[in-house]
Amino acid sequence: MAGQERRTIDLEEGWAFMQKGITKLKNILEGKPEPQFSSEDYMMLYTTIYNMCTQKPPHDYSQQLYDKYRESFEEYITSMVLPSLREKHDEFMLRELVQRWSNHKVMVRWLSRFFHYLDRYFISRRSLTPLKEVGLTCFRELIYQEIKGQVKDAVIALIDKEREGEQIDRALLKNVLDIFVEIGLGQMDCYENDFEDFLLKDTTEYYSVKAQSWILEDSCPDYMIKAEECLKREKERVGHYLHISSEQKLLEKVQNELLAQYATPLLEKEHSGCSALLRDDKVEDLSRMYRLFSKITRGLEPISNMFKTHVTNEGTALVKQAEDSASSKKPEKKDMVGMQEQVFVWKIIELHDKYVAYVTDCFQGHTLFHKALKEAFEVFCNKGVSGSSSAELLATFCDNILKKGCSEKLSDEAIEDALEKVVRLLAYISDKDLFAEFYRKKLARRLLFDKSANDEHERSILTKLKQQCGGQFTSKMEGMVTDLTVARDHQTKFEEFVAGHPELNPGIDLAVTVLTTGFWPSYKTFDINLPAEMVKCVEVFKEFYQTRTKHRKLTWIYSLGTCNINAKFDAKPIELIVTTYQVNLGSCQCIKWCYISL
Repeated sequence: MAGQERRTIDLEEGWAFMQKGITKLKNILEGKPEPQFSSEDYMMLYTTIYNMCTQKPPHDYSQQLYDKYRESFEEYITSMVLPSLREKHDEFMLRELVQRWSNHKVMVRWLSRFFHYLDRYFISRRSLTPLKEVGLTCFRELIYQEIKGQVKDAVIALIDKEREGEQIDRALLKNVLDIFVEIGLGQMDCYENDFEDFLLKDTTEYYSVKAQSWILEDSCPDYMIKAEECLKREKERVGHYLHISSEQKLLEKVQNELLAQYATPLLEKEHSGCSALLRDDKVEDLSRMYRLFSKITRGLEPISNMFKTHVTNEGTALVKQAEDSASSKKPEKKDMVGMQEQVFVWKIIELHDKYVAYVTDCFQGHTLFHKALKEAFEVFCNKGVSGSSSAELLATFCDNILKKGCSEKLSDEAIEDALEKVVRLLAYISDKDLFAEFYRKKLARRLLFDKSANDEHERSILTKLKQQCGGQFTSKMEGMVTDLTVARDHQTKFEEFVAGHPELNPGIDLAVTVLTTGFWPSYKTFDINLPAEMVKCVEVFKEFYQTRTKHRKLTWIYSLGTCNINAKFDAKPIELIVTTYQVNLGSCQCIKWCYISL
């Protein structure tokens, strides 16, 4: 039996047997009635090749079988495949190509199994092209090279039909374009050089024509809607049948033709361009504009410049409106002018809120638009109104919010929100030190005359200012607030001191606020001749203070003092609150003084 199996098979006999198997495979591919290969059929064909390749020379027919493997494909392609493709055109030719490519891959798979022994030994030893690659190369050289131009034209024609709204067979295009990829055997050269380059050129021409028409006919919003829809469709096209590597190249062509080439006339359209959209608060259109032009090199610069100009004009108009309103008020109605200034600051805050929302929502927080907003606000936020600088206006606005009476109209949350927004506006003020001086003077009055509505709000704005401008900016203000806390402690200790030394009791209620010179604004002091009762008050407090420190000099600021006086009249007694200089010494009941501690 073994001897019979190793019988020498000559080339003609062996190949005749193999041709029967190959003919059977071709008939199956052509759809002719033919039973499928059985396991026994497969083993007989494989064994025949094996035997013909393992016979001793000169009967080792490996090279001849390798050559005949290729010839089998060439003969089938020449006699059957090419004629069937040449007689069809357009979409029918594409369908035939897809079918023939599918059949060819089946043929490669089966024949490479029959000839597998060649792959394992002969081909590897000789460093020859593997069987599978030989089969695919035959298709590329004999079929693909001949019809690739027709295929490319037919595919692009269908794509243009789809662009015009017609329904096409996307699955067919996917299968055809897969051939361009697969025929490259791992490289994208065939897809890129034989199809993609032509598609990109066609895309450029197609959208160039569209853009020339749309720019004349459509408003800016309508044009952008069309452009966005085109980009969406091209991206979908990649998802359905183009190779993913085409996506960026394709979108760049569309963006260039529809947007980059027409950026200036589109953005500057008289009644519907960027400026008009900003004027009319067309948030959705502005968002679309950002989405489209953010994909283009330097596409956002003209939009940010228009945004800056628009915000500058809006803010400048508010300044002029406030100036006109203030100049129309009579000089004696100063309170009315002050109220107008408060309204002006509120309007600036509202303007800032509005365009911060634009930057965040419409322009996705892009740095160009943050910069444009900053530069715009710096222009008009440094303009004065009715003789008051912007620094003074902001300081006065804070004072009105924080002092008693005014703040009661706002909730704690509203006050915190307003203070936060004022501090943001301060970032645009060029002379922040001037604001600090105005704010410190107004803070001093609130603290010394008990005008502050809420200590928490006072500390809160100082924290915000510190974060915005640094610790040095708020150090004196923080010292003032601390002084008031320490002063309350001093007053409590002083009252305990007097209660413990009845002989020192001056007979008048005395409240003293201790201030540190370096923190507070400068106040004028005048020497006055105090009556004995007041002199005693001063001496008693000095004696108390020396028990706490011996290294500080006390300078009394009488101009900040007040006295409560009970005036006795026949009808009824009246309590008067007067300055230290106005006091009627005979009936003083309570003295509140400030002194500076060095």
